[in-house]
Amino acid sequence: MADKDIDIKKIKELIDIMKQNGLEVIEINHGDDKIYLKRSQPQSFSGPIITSMPTIKPEMAPSSGQANVTNSSGSAVPVDDSLITIKSPLVGTFYAKPSPDSDPFVETGTPVEPQTVVCIIEAMKVMNEIKAETSGTIVEAFVTDGQAVEYGQVLFKVKPD
Repeated sequence: MADKDIDIKKIKELIDIMKQNGLEVIEINHGDDKIYLKRSQPQSFSGPIITSMPTIKPEMAPSSGQANVTNSSGSAVPVDDSLITIKSPLVGTFYAKPSPDSDPFVETGTPVEPQTVVCIIEAMKVMNEIKAETSGTIVEAFVTDGQAVEYGQVLFKVKPD
């Protein structure tokens, strides 16, 4: 764990240890590195949830007003570059709801605070809660429930307060 790359094999082993021993939480500290795994009990997901993820701040574009980008047809489309993007911190499957029969965490028009959970991304049977890490209002969602997402892919745009 000394180098910053996540050793997926070791995390899988930790998850197996949790399952075999009926553990709900494992916390490992090694120098500046910390892994905290917590099994989800009330939700329908069977795997643990990582509640302490590397902090990836939403990116704020320069606030110079309006910019133009081209869409698939080649015409210019104005872009509000004062919006903050919430990006996926990992590769996985996007879930908008905590369980199939629940309401979505957020929708267009939902106000968010830094600790507001906006979605879950499942990676290797581990459910990762993604938080807004900013204050504002969701103005656009770019992914749908069950969609595969890539690292750095824009999930939401937020109009800051």
